[in-house]
Amino acid sequence: MKKVYLDNASTTAIRAEVIQEMTKVMAEDFGNPSSTHSFGRNGKTILELSRKSIAKHLNCAAQEIIFTSGGTEADNWILRSAVEDLKVERIITSKIEHHAVLYTVLALQSDYNVEIDYVKVNPDGSIDLTHLSNLLSEEKTTIVSLMHVNNETGTILDLDRVAVICKQYNTLFHSDTVQSVGKTEIDLQKTQVDFIVASAHKFHGPKGIGFAFIRRNSGLQPLLFGGEQEKGLRAGTEAVHQIAGMAKALSLSYEKLDEERKYISDLKNYLIAALEIHFPGFRINGKKEDFYNIINIILPFSEDKTSMLLFSLDMKGIAVSRGSACQSGSIKPSHVLKEMLSETDLKLPNLRISFSHYNTKEDIDWLIESLKII
Repeated sequence: MKKVYLDNASTTAIRAEVIQEMTKVMAEDFGNPSSTHSFGRNGKTILELSRKSIAKHLNCAAQEIIFTSGGTEADNWILRSAVEDLKVERIITSKIEHHAVLYTVLALQSDYNVEIDYVKVNPDGSIDLTHLSNLLSEEKTTIVSLMHVNNETGTILDLDRVAVICKQYNTLFHSDTVQSVGKTEIDLQKTQVDFIVASAHKFHGPKGIGFAFIRRNSGLQPLLFGGEQEKGLRAGTEAVHQIAGMAKALSLSYEKLDEERKYISDLKNYLIAALEIHFPGFRINGKKEDFYNIINIILPFSEDKTSMLLFSLDMKGIAVSRGSACQSGSIKPSHVLKEMLSETDLKLPNLRISFSHYNTKEDIDWLIESLKII
């Protein structure tokens, strides 16, 4: 049976070059990077070269990159330390954030009675920046947490503009950039965001490894205690092979960015054109111009096809989703679409289709043919 993977916002296939790099490190450089003997020193060298490589691509200092297990850990750490250690009294976020942010914010509200304000979301999924400015006019120690690219709709936040607004009000700015790092340029000298996070498996690297950018002199304190790894900010022996794989994946992603972005954008446009021909009543949740590798659509099908849609496509060998993979077992409607759609539209069949450079027009053709017989 033909297999088509169109769920790249959930996770991506690891590049062959990344697997080779990780295999080499696991076989040859297994030393603990905190050890002083030659085995440890070799591991430490790989660790720091990887850190420098990642920092170079994001135009920041190497010491501002701290390795974590992924975006969830980094989001939790930054927000919790902001409240516990930086004495943040209020968090401004939106109701369309990833649950790594939303659930952390609710826990902090419960544990510390921190004030939570939700910035308005426009019908197209974008953030109301006028409302954000109005919220920031209140003088309180605040952190703003807004994601760069929404993982369900691909809606893009203007990072530069939000950073300027936050600086204007002397406010910390954290952005979950899990869907954008490796897929678009981020210049951390130009964009004055205080904290960003990334997960390697979103840009064709291994799972279980990511990083946080922590701007110098932020005052952030550790979430985990033990050894003095990661500048004393994240205890635990570093997974050198995963870090090396992540650095390799990020380097390849940025080396091939222009070529692969154009290829993927063309695939997305090809899908939209095919949908317009075969399903003229379909609608895009968000805007056609949202992030190039994600599209979220409502299909002109009856409500009764909603529950079986993913199953039917899976039986055809097609992997897509109705939202974040982190909540795929839930029967509740997407919390993101709930902020954008009417109750009637929420009941209709919707799909999130997300692409990578491994996809082809033939994949799109198979998806369209499979949807036609559902």
